[in-house]
Amino acid sequence: MSDNKQAALELGTKPVGALLWQYALPAMVAMVASSLYNIIDRSVIGQVVGPEAIAGLGITFPFMNLSAAFGACVGVGASTCISVKLGQRDYSTAQYLLGNTVTLNIIVGIVFMAVCLLFLDPILRFFGASDVTLPYAREFMQVILAGNVITHMYFGMNAVLRAAGKPRHAMYATLFTVACNIVLVCAFVWWFRWGIRGAALATVMSQTLALCWQMRLFSNSKELLHLKKGIYRLKAELVRNIIAIGISPFLMQSTSCVIVIAMNNQFVRYGGDMAVGAYSIANSMVMVFFMFVMGVTQGMQPIVGYNYGAKKFDRMLRCVWISIGVATAILLFGWVLSMLFPRQMARIFTTDPTLLEMAAHGIVLDMLVFFVVGSQAVITNFFQCIGKVRISIFLSLSRQLIFLLPMAFVFPYWWGLDGVWYSMPVSDFVAFTITIPILMWHIRKFRVNE
Repeated sequence: MSDNKQAALELGTKPVGALLWQYALPAMVAMVASSLYNIIDRSVIGQVVGPEAIAGLGITFPFMNLSAAFGACVGVGASTCISVKLGQRDYSTAQYLLGNTVTLNIIVGIVFMAVCLLFLDPILRFFGASDVTLPYAREFMQVILAGNVITHMYFGMNAVLRAAGKPRHAMYATLFTVACNIVLVCAFVWWFRWGIRGAALATVMSQTLALCWQMRLFSNSKELLHLKKGIYRLKAELVRNIIAIGISPFLMQSTSCVIVIAMNNQFVRYGGDMAVGAYSIANSMVMVFFMFVMGVTQGMQPIVGYNYGAKKFDRMLRCVWISIGVATAILLFGWVLSMLFPRQMARIFTTDPTLLEMAAHGIVLDMLVFFVVGSQAVITNFFQCIGKVRISIFLSLSRQLIFLLPMAFVFPYWWGLDGVWYSMPVSDFVAFTITIPILMWHIRKFRVNE
């Protein structure tokens, strides 16, 4: 048996705890490294370009989320389908899924880039850009959108690497991207003084170099999944399966886009551009810890998908419970730090007194019940991995669209700017109380079917 097939078969035989550690650790390292890059990126921009640039960068979050939504629809959908097919030992279909992933990423990347560049200023205005922040947001997104195909391909190929039993290779790609990014950001922004455009250029260039290495890996004919002639023509059934599973992460990311747009506008309304900057900083700190959880969910994805396809439900559920425990512990640690050291966290990004105070206050309010978010993320990802699309979509939408959005508009009537901050922890807790009973009900169904 080849080493590649053996790596795939281990998903159904190796002890679940060791397997999750094997897959989640590289993903966590990669995601945290990526998060640290974002901190360094924003820190350099805030210190060199100024607090207005941080606010302008905050305006681009919806754009980044929307781009990630389309990328996740293809990347996560395809990698989940590949995991299930490997569990069923249908290697031929897995191979065609790889080819269709490449084609879909190219098509989606080009269309998204063209449409967004054509209407860039009106979109940024809609996202909450003011006369002050618009130039910064425009400069950043022009470069990011020009490299949008590269970004989609890079994240899509990393997802497939994990599904194919190569979590370390996915980690290496991310670590290389992060290291290259940091060096280029310091050179372009700090040394050459290219401003926020230099930060965007560093991102695209580093992802391009990493993608070249990924494509070289997939060009090796000895790999279980590899690029070859005849697999790139889109097949309707495969595309439907990819989109059916990918629609949940797509809606999750696109909902995040809607939420950030709404929150930016609410923060501008009740606190001005500096409040948007504070939200950007608080969001960055939230993502530092949440990236660990995303690493856990990425690590569990091939394990859950493979064992679901192989009908090994006990192993599948064991993986889910371990993932919930790890995710909760990580965010509990993040909650403690955010309650004790909010000013120190905010100081990483800015020394401006006004922005510093607003950001430190926002970090505390944003992360009041942070420790409950991990289980909701794991459970949502679990239903996505087993193809329970409607449940995954509902859980994806409940936390942000169903609860957070109305609260963000109602709470400020009583508490002003703080009301916008309060809406985030309250919606987190309400979504948590709904997610756990749904999981328990479905676990009983799996127990009956064993």
